[in-house]
Amino acid sequence: MNDGSGITIPVTVDTKAAEAGLKQLNELSQNFSQSITSAMEGAILGGKAFDQVLKDLALSLSKTVLSQALNPVQNALGSGLESVLGNLFSSIPSFAKGDAFNAGKIQPFADGGVVSAPSYFPMSGGLGLMGEAGPEAIMPLARGPDGRLGVRGGGAPINISVNIQTRDAESFRRSQGQVSSMLARAVGRGQREM
Repeated sequence: MNDGSGITIPVTVDTKAAEAGLKQLNELSQNFSQSITSAMEGAILGGKAFDQVLKDLALSLSKTVLSQALNPVQNALGSGLESVLGNLFSSIPSFAKGDAFNAGKIQPFADGGVVSAPSYFPMSGGLGLMGEAGPEAIMPLARGPDGRLGVRGGGAPINISVNIQTRDAESFRRSQGQVSSMLARAVGRGQREM
């Protein structure tokens, strides 16, 4: 700015608010022109009555104005809600495989494990709590050959050795059926108790 004496005075103006207002005005005018164009297309191509076209146009313009008027409220509520939810859930870490977390330390349980302290875990209806009454086991499920889902047993197969002592082979042949039945019953009881 020049005051006539040859001195230049710099002036700083923040135009962000004016630019935002012009942008909003531009969007509003585009919405108005689109509404008018759609209304005219409806009258010419759709065969609508002129009074119906004017009603539709008024409704469309009202929606546009209302939307623009509520925009600041929506933005304020959205950012406020985002802030509240962000603060509320900021202490919960992201989930590991199996959705396990404990005090910010992620611990995967894909191969199983033991939870020895109360720990929260996500469920479809909210949060669950495990380990609240003492240690709890986490065991991966597997499908068996029969298609049933369950816990897979580990370890080696069980071998049973039976030693029979007899004085002669003929006495063993006579008691072979009785010995076989006793062994079958013992193995059956053992399987039921496993």
